[in-house]
Amino acid sequence: MTRILVGDIGGTKTALAVLSPERGPRDLLAKRTFSSGGFPSLEAVIGEFLTGTELVIDRAVFGIAGPVTRGHVNTTNLPWSVDEAQLAETFGFSSVRFINDLEAMAYGVPHLETSGLSVLNPGKPLKGGAIAVIAPGTGLGEAFLTWDGKSYQAHASEGGHTDFAPKSLLERELLSYLNGRFGHASYERICSGPGIFNIYEYLKQGGYGDEPLWLAKQLEGVEDATPVIVNAALDEDRPCELCVRALDEFVSILGAEAGNLALKVLATRGVYLGGGIVPRVLPFLKKAIFMKSFRDKGRYADLMDRIPVHVILTPDVALLGAAYRAIEYQ
Repeated sequence: MTRILVGDIGGTKTALAVLSPERGPRDLLAKRTFSSGGFPSLEAVIGEFLTGTELVIDRAVFGIAGPVTRGHVNTTNLPWSVDEAQLAETFGFSSVRFINDLEAMAYGVPHLETSGLSVLNPGKPLKGGAIAVIAPGTGLGEAFLTWDGKSYQAHASEGGHTDFAPKSLLERELLSYLNGRFGHASYERICSGPGIFNIYEYLKQGGYGDEPLWLAKQLEGVEDATPVIVNAALDEDRPCELCVRALDEFVSILGAEAGNLALKVLATRGVYLGGGIVPRVLPFLKKAIFMKSFRDKGRYADLMDRIPVHVILTPDVALLGAAYRAIEYQ
């Protein structure tokens, strides 16, 4: 029985699994998730995974965060440099194939069940139309799918690194703040986990709200402040107004960029929001602010209203997409 190692390698976590084409992409023989930052290389993660299983691997397919160039990837939010041929030689695989992590997620989208989705806009999907996928996480991933007459084919992009285009005075001030900190303000600097913290810091420093003492104590010494900010915004008993403002700005700008992507690929079959952050902030995405920002495209507002928008609630959709792609590579 052929065994294929598949993976979703991101800046925060790496999920690895083993499947058999004979049993299909959903019937996994083994699966583990690792903290990416806890390992010096992808080889170290794979080695740890294989140590815990006696399965003999024939080949591997990985969705990985970063542009894939001739079988090589320098990961965007990790200090890793990985190469297909080197990995194959190290572990004795017959072949290793890299695809972009959002490309992997996109390949999983056509296989999602409606129970694993939350609808933000039902729209009027067109059969065979393009599909857009946007996923805020450690970074901001973007991809899209096109219909070739038989099936949907995914295409990678690095659209999350395009220039942030502000639409209000506050956003113009945010742009100036981000340019001062980073030298270049992309959508990823805002529409991501670290981006939520960037917005929060800007609002705090700009006098848009006061940081409560109890929140300041919670933020002291934490490695990742974003979950603290999100939790404080979602707290039903004592929501932090500054955190709520930060999440509103995040959702508004994400809506604008999701709309930009939809226009660029003419995503008449739908837009899908993925990544680990969006299910967590679903109450904010369901506010009117997201779809208002998504639709706000001037003469194309009516077109935007017809585009379905979904939030992916299914975990490990990128791993699922990598699994389906791995079987197709036979």
